[in-house]
Amino acid sequence: MVFPKMILFDYGHTLLYEPGFSTLRGEEALYKYISVNRDNLSPEEIHAFSSKLYEEARVARDMGFELSEWQLRKMLYEYLGIELSLSMEEAERIFWDHTSYGDVMPQADIMIDYINAQGIRSAVISNISFSGKALTERINRLLPNNRFEFIIASSDYGFRKPNPLLFQLALRKAGIDASEVWFCGDNVIADIEGASSAGIFPVWYEDLTLENPWTKKLKGLRPGCRHLHIHEWRELIEILESLKNGDKDRSV
Repeated sequence: MVFPKMILFDYGHTLLYEPGFSTLRGEEALYKYISVNRDNLSPEEIHAFSSKLYEEARVARDMGFELSEWQLRKMLYEYLGIELSLSMEEAERIFWDHTSYGDVMPQADIMIDYINAQGIRSAVISNISFSGKALTERINRLLPNNRFEFIIASSDYGFRKPNPLLFQLALRKAGIDASEVWFCGDNVIADIEGASSAGIFPVWYEDLTLENPWTKKLKGLRPGCRHLHIHEWRELIEILESLKNGDKDRSV
């Protein structure tokens, strides 16, 4: 394990999380922007159908492919005979902000300040249906001190982690060798084993203070690859400091 020149991060439950997540609240926020509602559907009825669409999309996601929020919204509204008085870009932002305004994972801002001070390059790779633009705006709003060189959202590329293509894309964008890069994430399969398959050293960040609904089905599963396992971002800072001072390898 060597001191990294660059660290790549996952988004959800790694850098930020989404307390009080409610897609119904998002639908309710968009409801006042409906200009055509052919069947006079209520927010609850629209939400019921959108939930079915998202379940259908889960099949593609489980196979490693991403459907974007824009695609799902287009299908939703055209199928239901609904038109909005705003653009899809505006609708996406309003929907996501009301679904959950977002918050910073414990100590993530402190960790970002530390790697910036150390001159460690950074970027983000996220499995997410929201667009890269919306994701970038959210990250910049909640972590304004970040120096992320780029933010890769799976929705913009059609592929999801653990497919090594997204990791390899990040390496090509950064112009750096995998041996000089770490990837930090909370998902054992998508983040840890995915990064390892691309030759990147993985850091399994398993926060124990906040409920993580996205990884419940992976409970008890451990990575089958060499990795570093931490529970707090201060641990990462301590480990990086140790590596700077030539201390021994702490990976497993």
